[in-house]
Amino acid sequence: LASRQFVEMPRTRIEGLLASFPKLMVPGQQHTTVETDTIRYLYQPIGEEMYAVLITSRQNNIVQDMDTLHLMARAVSDICDVGDQQDVVLHGFDVILAFDEIIAQGYRDNVDLAKLRTIMEMESHEEKIQEIIERNKEREAKQELKRHAKMFDQQ
Repeated sequence: LASRQFVEMPRTRIEGLLASFPKLMVPGQQHTTVETDTIRYLYQPIGEEMYAVLITSRQNNIVQDMDTLHLMARAVSDICDVGDQQDVVLHGFDVILAFDEIIAQGYRDNVDLAKLRTIMEMESHEEKIQEIIERNKEREAKQELKRHAKMFDQQ
């Protein structure tokens, strides 16, 4: 539903890795990792039919990767209703932004869920200025309409 890569890799390779993931999972298994010769899949259920999946190389530190996966899964469930795939798609942009805050240039940032919430809720100064400009334009347009209505009534 949402995917983000932090290493240069062809799209077909990513699609292939994601397509092979369900085939590698063993139903009812307690483990949340699956490994191939070169790739490690770490996953966590985030709904009845959805998983958060982190794909790394086998050389990565699995403990750090699990921590990253847990934070990413918590971020997804914090941003949207994880029981509903459409809600995840609807909030896909926010999910990707959260992933970018968690992982920067392929490395985990020192961020926790509280800090991530703060970052995601920040409003930009430019956005506030743009909203003020839009409100002023609307107010001026209403005033102009009133002036035209008065002129029309006087005629």
